[in-house]
Amino acid sequence: MEFTFSRIMEQVKPSEIRELLKYASQPGMISLGGGMPNPGSFAVEEIREIADYVLENYGALALQYGNTGGYDELRKQLAIFLGEMEDIKTDARNIIVTTGSQQALYSVGKILVNQGDFVITESPTYIGAISAFRACGIRMEGIPMDEQGMKTDMLQASLEKHRSQGIMPRFIYVIPNFQNPSGYTMSLERRKHIIDLSEEFDVPIVEDNPYGHVRFSGTHLPNIKTLARDNRVIYLGTFSKIMSPGLRIGFVSADESVVGKINLLKQGLELSGSTLTEFIAAEYLKRGIMKRKIPEVARMYGKKRNLMLKALEDYFPDWATWSKPEGGMFVWATLNEKINTSKMIARAIENKVTYISGASFYPEEPRYDSMRLNFTFPSDEDIPIAIQRLAAVVEKEAKAIEVSR
Repeated sequence: MEFTFSRIMEQVKPSEIRELLKYASQPGMISLGGGMPNPGSFAVEEIREIADYVLENYGALALQYGNTGGYDELRKQLAIFLGEMEDIKTDARNIIVTTGSQQALYSVGKILVNQGDFVITESPTYIGAISAFRACGIRMEGIPMDEQGMKTDMLQASLEKHRSQGIMPRFIYVIPNFQNPSGYTMSLERRKHIIDLSEEFDVPIVEDNPYGHVRFSGTHLPNIKTLARDNRVIYLGTFSKIMSPGLRIGFVSADESVVGKINLLKQGLELSGSTLTEFIAAEYLKRGIMKRKIPEVARMYGKKRNLMLKALEDYFPDWATWSKPEGGMFVWATLNEKINTSKMIARAIENKVTYISGASFYPEEPRYDSMRLNFTFPSDEDIPIAIQRLAAVVEKEAKAIEVSR
């Protein structure tokens, strides 16, 4: 039998990141492609001890079906954590636990947007958000960025145009802290401006903050949800970058009406998340391990960021540019516009190094002259080797198409 698939699936494209994973295990290959945390950041012994404790004391509950909204104690601990670490005033009623932040992205798109409607994102933006929104049948409009984050003057112009046409976006999606893929951080002035625009045009904000805790230089900035004057910000968080992606713990902090609709959607998707991992995560928070580990992770990643930036200075051509993130996991490198980084991947693989081409991160018309480089997963020793290998590929490509110096 030949199956006929839905029109939505025509919009869903395979992830370049997933496609490249098959090369990561090749002998001698150094991957700068995935967004994976370093295994050295995992609190293996603490998690093992907690797992034993949970099974010994709560085994009958932790191995059973759980609440759709998440284990009550975990939601309580998340509210405390957000209050202490982010100055976000919330409680368990305003929090729902999701299977990673990817489920949160899909859920927010599904409950707020009708098929064919559109949302506004940064451009470039997180490839997982693009995939989740496309799976919901959502159109996206990208607003360009610079080192200060989304250009909110261009956002304002876009909102004014759409209001005059009587068709408004369903929400504005942003990653203000160490954005994926660019590594840029939205300035305080633009955070305040985006709140003002949200109020003026009555469009909610979806704030995704997977990397905000991993700051290794610069000054902490308040989150958009912290600055907002009402409930218009839907905040997405995850434990994947500061505890373990394998536990698949994400969460949404939002108005009770939003949390309630996500709860209804989750009942149709999975009934409940992993009760066992939710018990483990709650105890991890309760014991204060998360707060102790975050500075260690930041120091580790700060060192790796420095190694990558130095290697780029040492080996990349002087006509290339790259971001200098104060936190997070990624550097965004931009080459000459004549160089197609999507086509260049095959030659990089031949030279035993991988990256993600910039074209994957654009919600509308892609650009091909950039690449996202991950510095958290490779070893300290491999980072300069990987950049040297990649630089050789870039120089060869530039020579082939006669890029002027």
